[in-house]
Amino acid sequence: MLFSDLEGRLHLLDYDKKFLLGAYENLTFDGSSIRGFTAQKESDLRLGIDWSAFYWVPADVFGNGKVLVFGTVIDKDGTPYSGDLRGVLKSYSDKLHKDHGYTLNAATEIEGFLFAGKDAERHFHETGKFEFINTGGYFHVLPLDPLRQFIDTAAEVQRAMGFQNEKDHPEVAPSQFEINYGYSEVVAAADQIQLYKLLTRQIANNMGYTACFLPKPSWALTEAGCIPTSRSQRARQTCSGMRRVRSSSRSSAGTVLDRILTHALDLCLVFNSSVNAYRRLDPHFEAPHQIRASATDRGAMVRVPIGNHRSMRTEVRAVAPDANPYLSLYGIFKTGIDGTISAEDNLRAGGRFLPDNIQMAIDDFKDSKWIEESWAPTFKAASPT
Repeated sequence: MLFSDLEGRLHLLDYDKKFLLGAYENLTFDGSSIRGFTAQKESDLRLGIDWSAFYWVPADVFGNGKVLVFGTVIDKDGTPYSGDLRGVLKSYSDKLHKDHGYTLNAATEIEGFLFAGKDAERHFHETGKFEFINTGGYFHVLPLDPLRQFIDTAAEVQRAMGFQNEKDHPEVAPSQFEINYGYSEVVAAADQIQLYKLLTRQIANNMGYTACFLPKPSWALTEAGCIPTSRSQRARQTCSGMRRVRSSSRSSAGTVLDRILTHALDLCLVFNSSVNAYRRLDPHFEAPHQIRASATDRGAMVRVPIGNHRSMRTEVRAVAPDANPYLSLYGIFKTGIDGTISAEDNLRAGGRFLPDNIQMAIDDFKDSKWIEESWAPTFKAASPT
């Protein structure tokens, strides 16, 4: 069973199949051992099973007899635990569907680095560097190169697990990879980000390498990102229009975009929650640090690719690959659909650039009325940490 903590770190608990089927209504775990969850004096939380989120995994990669399923964290009073951001995203998505008939869809482009040796990040302080396994750059790699073999294996495992793979390739920086897959419902999309990182790390480990998702592990490298592409639609469209926005919704797509840009400073910490993420927001490396949208300029935090009269999608490029995917997607959709646009908001968003350090982002987050008034009630029961 899988669940994620506040920072987006994935946790796995192994259960025997017979025990699980007999005790699935009372699966407890020590919440105080999970960073940012309950205090020691409160301790136990429970896990509920999301029966729709099962994934069969290849035995030659994950070992024999393994099935992965996502769990929902339940508080002591039986209600969804507000620190479980997967549950927060799911509740928001379900409410929009119930109240307005919306289905939220998302796709992501996640970039990472492949370094020689196991646990390369943990040994960095000893060596002072990462050892690249490939220096070919964008699209430039031999078919049996170690990076290509890693990418091919990861893509094959994704397909075996039900991912709708679209394309994969080496990226601009040495030893950088990108493996793309298609749209899905927003909670499943966030789940697949977690599975993507899990399977790539496991495959890299099996091959004697390290898959790294630091946004910028070395100053000389082009940054790595996680680019969520968001769309919403009426529920009645899902049969034929899963990847479309209704033509009548095209005008509202501009409003969604405006709200995201208006609250860019409020959301920056959500999208970039680590110190390393702000080394990525460097204008010298095609960084998406400008608070604006563009169809072509890769320095803009939001990209709107060329569409047509039936379709418009929005790419939020300022999300780091080590961000919590549930919180990031919640931030994009919550702000795009419910966000405010006032004179005060526009004045606050008047800066042209995102913060270049985490302390500024923390200050912007703390000063945000949008976060305080619209987000805080959702998380009011969460631990003070």
